[in-house]
Amino acid sequence: MNKSFLIALTGLFFSVSAFSQSKAKGYVFNDQNSNSTKDSNEKGIGGIAVTNGAEVVLTDKTGYYELPVGNDNIISVIKPTGYQVPKNSDNLPQFFFIHKPAGSPRILKYRGVSPTGPLPELINFPLTKSKEKDNYTALIFGDPQVYNEEQVDYFTRGVIKEVEGIKGVAFGLSMGDEVGDKLTLFPQYASAVKRVGIPWYNMVGNHDINMDVKADSLSDESFEAFFGPSSYAFNYGKTHFIVLNDVLYPDPRNGIGYFGGLRQDQFKFIENDLKFVPKDYLVVVTLHIPISEPGSLFRAEDRVKLFELLEDFPHTLSISAHTHMQRHDFYSSGNEWKQDKPHHHFNIGTASGDFYSGVFDKEGIPYSTMRDGTPKGYAFIHFKGNEYKIDYKVAGRDDKYQIDIYAPDSVKSGADSVRLVYANFFMGNKQSKVLYRVGSNEWKEMEYSFTPDPKYVASVAAWKKISDKKIRGRRPSNPARSTHLWKAKLPANLPVGEHLIEVKSQDMFGKACAGTGRIIVY
Repeated sequence: MNKSFLIALTGLFFSVSAFSQSKAKGYVFNDQNSNSTKDSNEKGIGGIAVTNGAEVVLTDKTGYYELPVGNDNIISVIKPTGYQVPKNSDNLPQFFFIHKPAGSPRILKYRGVSPTGPLPELINFPLTKSKEKDNYTALIFGDPQVYNEEQVDYFTRGVIKEVEGIKGVAFGLSMGDEVGDKLTLFPQYASAVKRVGIPWYNMVGNHDINMDVKADSLSDESFEAFFGPSSYAFNYGKTHFIVLNDVLYPDPRNGIGYFGGLRQDQFKFIENDLKFVPKDYLVVVTLHIPISEPGSLFRAEDRVKLFELLEDFPHTLSISAHTHMQRHDFYSSGNEWKQDKPHHHFNIGTASGDFYSGVFDKEGIPYSTMRDGTPKGYAFIHFKGNEYKIDYKVAGRDDKYQIDIYAPDSVKSGADSVRLVYANFFMGNKQSKVLYRVGSNEWKEMEYSFTPDPKYVASVAAWKKISDKKIRGRRPSNPARSTHLWKAKLPANLPVGEHLIEVKSQDMFGKACAGTGRIIVY
């Protein structure tokens, strides 16, 4: 008779056989007393998806499943609508079991997964019933990217503080680059995010990986040890989230650095996962590196293949971060996308802004405006059935701050030189219609301008002038062309005095947005 004993891993209990197996087996069950153990009176739940990272199976009517495993697999349950998974002390969802009998390679600079030993006899996943509404809100962070404890403090005081204890938000998700190469900061980052007080999902970014490996499959070992799988899925309401690790390291083209793309086992996972997703659900694909990354940093054939897998789903959205800029991209039929309804890809601005750079505010936190002129911040995605709306919130500013205006502080009356006003509409895109007026003049349409934001250009120039004084802080990045900038000529006949500049528009979801500025004519 084989002796068995109990081990605790990721907060859940598993019965472990003394001998290894080639199949993972277990039950998904209704954990009525929330003790993460399948008690004799607790029934299994049928029809729940479970995966080994490539294959996906549904539990039978008793809640039982079987999946093949090798020597490096993470078995995870795909959270169904109407249920919740356990959370650990950092509010990180615990929906997985790591099977690495020998653990992570010992060569790693940063700690990976400790040896897990023989495969458990049963790997059971507890679920608790939860009232999930189809209408809900999720909180999204792009690139918190803390490089040291000082930046953890900036992140905590500049972003976390204003969402701490937030109500009416179902869960949060960080879009990769939780830290900046120093993987020992994972606990400090998690402790900061824990203060938000909601379940928090994470995904891997190019600054969260083990850079001392020679195979992409091993680049997420430290991430897995702390957060769990780097590619996974879950449901909430009528939304199905597919979280993907799209950082290929080392770069498969030349072995140097990283590249954006997906492995074949990930495509297999997506294909198998989508077999069990209702067609009327909104499918949200999250990746760190944008599928539309400028400079061809994402493998084009992988985008095409991803679009092929989404072909039969009429409601889709993809989200990314990485660039430390904000933009919207739209793929229509004939442009790789296979449907008449365009696919929306949202590249979110970041919680770290431009890497915590620039001058400091009165609280001693860097303003860290991004190189396209977008202030640092985060997004709320409001879901209503299979529809969604996105709000971008600038950290430290009022909710109404959606358009930033840049114009000369003062101009001389009757001057012949062309005087321009610029409007940076953070949630705008090329199709947005942006209007302006000065004083009591009539509203006029502004001209789209795919150029660097002149206000950001001026801030970088000002930094260069004062940098010799050895001021505290990091130099801002060089300006980049903004995808949400408009310009217009100021009226030439303005009388002497102070004049109000007003700008208004609507975002792609119909939300009215406005901004104001002032100019003095002397």
